[in-house]
Amino acid sequence: MREVTQEDYLNFIKNHTEVQIENTKVKLHKNWVIKSFGPSSNYTPEKTTVWSFPDRGDWATHIGNYRGNWSPYVPRNLILKYTKEGDMVLDQMVGSGTTLVECKLLNRNGIGVDINPHAIMVTLDRLNFSADNLYNKAKEPIIKTYVGDARNLDKIETESIDLVAFHPPYVNIIGYSNNLVEGDLSRIKNIKEYLEEIKKVAKESFRVLKPGKYCSVLIGETRRHKHYVPVAARLLRVFLETGFILKEDIIKLQWNTTTTRERWRGNNYDFYLIGHEHLFIFRKLGEGEKLTLFKESAFWEE
Repeated sequence: MREVTQEDYLNFIKNHTEVQIENTKVKLHKNWVIKSFGPSSNYTPEKTTVWSFPDRGDWATHIGNYRGNWSPYVPRNLILKYTKEGDMVLDQMVGSGTTLVECKLLNRNGIGVDINPHAIMVTLDRLNFSADNLYNKAKEPIIKTYVGDARNLDKIETESIDLVAFHPPYVNIIGYSNNLVEGDLSRIKNIKEYLEEIKKVAKESFRVLKPGKYCSVLIGETRRHKHYVPVAARLLRVFLETGFILKEDIIKLQWNTTTTRERWRGNNYDFYLIGHEHLFIFRKLGEGEKLTLFKESAFWEE
């Protein structure tokens, strides 16, 4: 892991107005005009295991021009549910920085890691605003960004994180580095290989998480040869094998998915379009807790 600082970002934007993420150019705004610092006043946090966000969320610096990034409603709900002010949140596949923007808005400390250096510049660009007026204290939360691999979080201490929240690539559905970044998981096409690498991510997530705390993963499914490939079920098993127990399986409905619109026009198919993702909430056992109490929510032997 290599830390990338605000100073690094300021030097970068002297000569760059955008970055290339796969085949998409993402603008670096530098100076943001923020109209609101949160969702509308009539929004309340989710209370069931089905989530649906038709408007995806556009407050603060959240914009939807980074393909595959999750709606800010997702990390906002996770942060509000599973952390308190001053806690440390980790997103080790931070992408455009959605999770860290929510950390800044909600007064949580945050760490963002991404294997693509350009993604970190987008993240720092989205974090380039002041939130002083949002807190009772004058000091903003501590937020750090790193270029690094989610499979080797060597700069993060063991049992130092209060919440892990990340959104991994979905087996070669959306690419993020155009084959220019070694180790990019979004390039893996083979599901077995993908899961082997995700298991390394799960082990690092388990290591850095404090006992009793939560790890959340949003994962989608795919089709091959017009048949359903249950990626989420396989990922669930990987995390349970690692030692996590399952707290929640939330179904998140999808809206305006670019890949679906581009590939499947019309409505005469012999299959249903995939319209959901799984948001798994895992928990690491607390000190002194017995696994036997949670054996039905833990890894099962076949």
